[in-house]
Amino acid sequence: MARNDGIDRTSVRNLAVSDKAVGNTQQHNEREKDSYRNPDIIPQRVAWNVHFKKPAASYTDLFAQMEANGTISTRGLKPDATHYCELIFDVNSAYFDNHGGYEFAKQFYADAYKAAVQIVGGEQYILSAVMHADEINRAMTEALGREVYHYHLHVVYVPVVEKQILWSKRCKDKALIGTVKETVMQVSRSKKWASKPLLDDAGKPVLQKNGKPVLKKSYSILQDDFFNYMRAAGYTDVERGERGSTEEHLTVTQFKVQREQERLGSLSAQIDQKEQHLTQTSKALSKKEKELAVVQKKTVITKDALIHAQDVESLGKRTLLGNYSLTEDELSSLKKQAAHGYVVDVENRQLKQQLAAAKRDCAEWQTRYRDLRNDVQPYLDAMRHAPERVRNFFENLLARKPERTADAPSKASRQ
Repeated sequence: MARNDGIDRTSVRNLAVSDKAVGNTQQHNEREKDSYRNPDIIPQRVAWNVHFKKPAASYTDLFAQMEANGTISTRGLKPDATHYCELIFDVNSAYFDNHGGYEFAKQFYADAYKAAVQIVGGEQYILSAVMHADEINRAMTEALGREVYHYHLHVVYVPVVEKQILWSKRCKDKALIGTVKETVMQVSRSKKWASKPLLDDAGKPVLQKNGKPVLKKSYSILQDDFFNYMRAAGYTDVERGERGSTEEHLTVTQFKVQREQERLGSLSAQIDQKEQHLTQTSKALSKKEKELAVVQKKTVITKDALIHAQDVESLGKRTLLGNYSLTEDELSSLKKQAAHGYVVDVENRQLKQQLAAAKRDCAEWQTRYRDLRNDVQPYLDAMRHAPERVRNFFENLLARKPERTADAPSKASRQ
């Protein structure tokens, strides 16, 4: 899979397809639907899809025919057993784009189909094999400014293993009991993809500490087989899908979701950056708008004053004798302005006097405050250091009755 590191990697995924889902798989692979949830599918490109094995009937009908003619056997299977599987062969879009695109992809997957025949165990077990060439790679299309399509191969098949049927004890010929009666191709996904013992260089099983053999996962073997086959076919510029990566088991939808999430993350970061820039720009603009409003207000006031001054300046016309004559309206306007100016001048003088008096009063009260503060400072200090003692002192002092002085007349003498 593509990991944006410049390395082209092969990948093959094996999916179990239930009886309930096989119809939907057929509709998707054979492009039998009127519409698709996948927005990358371009209906106008469906004709570009390539079948290496085109189904002559529905997948279920083909399965029934294979069972009827003895190509496969379902004897002994559980009701919920898996009857179908799907292999999806894939390489990142850039690999095909860099090698010429569509024509190169057709040849690559023609060779991949040969690998699928070996992996499945024979072409007779394959129901359909189709290369999709109608799914656009939006990220590369946007980056390169031209349409780039993602090519991959779907192979739907019946998983089978060879099974020997032995003569039972009920056989009349006792010599045949336990010998092979017949060999059938048993439908079995679990046995087809059972993990196998890992072998050392001598061909012996590698054992764990507890003596049990180390098992090599069947899907890992599948990756190796596909990669080795394509290398042998001459595609030496591709690498195997990363070992231990969960990408080996992703469905097409999951893979596309991951790629779109990565793309969305990149776009989200760009949007966040643009929003931050927009917020900063909006704040700066708001500040400039406030400054402009203040300037405009001052400009209006200044403009009105200038217009008014120009009107006064233009009053009157000069006569031949060098004097100025005014119309009645001009004279009235000039008198009003003169009276208004006198009133404003008087008000300004009064305000200046009031301001000067207020400043003197302020200075006087500041002096009084400082003197009073100096007088009571000892009491304030005492309150800060021993508030309870000072409070008790004043309470006792105020509770005492005033003492009568010698000069004070008695009540009897006053009468």
